[in-house]
Amino acid sequence: MGKPLIYEILEKPASSSVIGICSLIWWFIQKRGIGYGDVGLSYEAAVDGGQYWRIITSAFSHISVVHLVFNMSALWSLGVVEQLGQIGLGVEYYLHYTLVLVVLSGLLVLGFYHMMIQRFKVEYFRRVTAVGYSCVVFGWMTILAAKQPSSKLNIFGVLSLPISFAPFESLIFTSIMVPQASFIGHLSGIIVGYSIAWGLIHGMNNYWAITMLGWIALVFVLSLKRTGSMELSFIEIEPVTDPSLPSVGVVATRNGRTLQMDVLPARRVADIV
Repeated sequence: MGKPLIYEILEKPASSSVIGICSLIWWFIQKRGIGYGDVGLSYEAAVDGGQYWRIITSAFSHISVVHLVFNMSALWSLGVVEQLGQIGLGVEYYLHYTLVLVVLSGLLVLGFYHMMIQRFKVEYFRRVTAVGYSCVVFGWMTILAAKQPSSKLNIFGVLSLPISFAPFESLIFTSIMVPQASFIGHLSGIIVGYSIAWGLIHGMNNYWAITMLGWIALVFVLSLKRTGSMELSFIEIEPVTDPSLPSVGVVATRNGRTLQMDVLPARRVADIV
């Protein structure tokens, strides 16, 4: 017989908190009828539109309950990282590098999109919109695989995978079984995870975590204000006009008619990460 749930929650406080936050956000999204395009990460919105706040909102948002349950089930199993303080992991390590995984995996996704758009001229990736916590989940799978290869990853309490193969097994499995799953998003989490596990990204402590969190909060709020996504009356940002963009207006002609230009929004493609 396993431990009572309350004891497991106390042993995994960070994982339990993230699961609670993601679940509350999912409930809010369902209640308000929010869609992929409102909270998801796309090159068009984040890079072209300056909506950098989407790097954060996309990570913690889930539209489908199945997507939420799958990610949170895997995350609950990966919460064992919080109990491995004796090998240099633990709760602080988990919190510090979760912050790194959220930000760097989102930036890496945008980097891959940029390469596909600019280098290979695949415009499809300009409008692909990704949501979900899978980048972070795959990152922690990878870190645990490198640090504790004897561990097992339990999903839904019925599927148990050797953690040493779990990142790539899950990458292939989800790509085959869920066509909408973001291969780029999952791969980005794996790359950042290995960078952390192999020491290429290191040195995070409370000082750097708080500093990083402060910069994230500042960029988040300023980009919300700048893009008009939220009214923040106490912040004033002087608008800057981009001369390379065409202006739309009413043009008077001699016969009294006007020239009108309608801009139709491009269709977005949803990606589950």
